[in-house]
Amino acid sequence: MTDRRDGAPGAMLVIISGPSGVGKDTVIDALRSRQHRPEYHYVVTCTTRPPRAYEADGVHYQFLDRAEFERLDQAGEFLEANFVHANWYGTPRAQVRDALAAGRDVILKIDVQGAQVVKEEVQDALLIFLVPPSLEDLFVRLRSRATETADELDVRQQNAAIELARQDDYDYVVVNETDEVEAVAARIDQIIDEERRRHPGRRVRV
Repeated sequence: MTDRRDGAPGAMLVIISGPSGVGKDTVIDALRSRQHRPEYHYVVTCTTRPPRAYEADGVHYQFLDRAEFERLDQAGEFLEANFVHANWYGTPRAQVRDALAAGRDVILKIDVQGAQVVKEEVQDALLIFLVPPSLEDLFVRLRSRATETADELDVRQQNAAIELARQDDYDYVVVNETDEVEAVAARIDQIIDEERRRHPGRRVRV
């Protein structure tokens, strides 16, 4: 049985989710540049997909081979694990638990599928969904980053439309307006502050 522990009073598990290409990484980079006391802990997700040219192991993701991922999964080391876009992704449970115990809010970037699993596991998690100004704007962003083959891009565009229909499952929906990333990061900080004031004694169990 997985060992579940309470976090420090008021510390939150904050899930930032949204369709591919909506700008989750850019928004999280903007959050990192803002001052927080104590500093947020940003979870480094594990994945079996190969790194992109700009990605560093242990910074953007923990890149694992399939055998190591399966070993950790079977040992109960993931808060959630999902097969998305032909690869496995998993949230390291110990990272989340240790940060919460230290009184730090935890920021978890995760896909829609994984967000639902975490919400079922951690009912007090705060779910924030990033949406684009329009679906066409999202497709432009996906095409412009040029990180997928034509077939992969087609799959991601189809999945994005499906994922956008899930936004009602989230506590907050934030529009990631083009060239307004600092304002989006400020809005997320505001949401977290408001939730902390509303529930100062909340203890998240992981």
